[in-house]
Amino acid sequence: MNAGPRSRAVRRRDTEHRLTHDVDAWVASTSADGTPYLVPLSFDWDGETLLMATPATSPTGRNLAACRTTRLALGPTRDVTVIDGDVEVLDLDAPPRQEAERFAARTGFDPRAQTTPYRWFRVTPRRIQTWREADELPGRDLMRDGRWLG
Repeated sequence: MNAGPRSRAVRRRDTEHRLTHDVDAWVASTSADGTPYLVPLSFDWDGETLLMATPATSPTGRNLAACRTTRLALGPTRDVTVIDGDVEVLDLDAPPRQEAERFAARTGFDPRAQTTPYRWFRVTPRRIQTWREADELPGRDLMRDGRWLG
């Protein structure tokens, strides 16, 4: 039973909890010819950005490097967080060792140990939306233009 829409403050708290505790996100990207691509990738949230990695030559790796934008989705359909973000492309040895170690410990996967060439991608959220039910759709924007809403 739905107890009504959450306040923006509660939604933000719930979203930050999801970012801090979830490990995987659906990552949407688009090729130069407009072909959409959707895959799950592990991530680490540092409080401001999400760090993820994928093979450099995979469709997602190529798309993120070319387009420099993405849409991420976390959570189940009845408690979803959607993030539109700008993508920074990093070489495999680019993140500070501490960030790479944290990513590996948190996700259980270390791209540095792979024989396939991987790239890191840092996603800076521009827009974050969160909702559970239709009654939360009107207030689903939590962040716009990279700034949390009050």
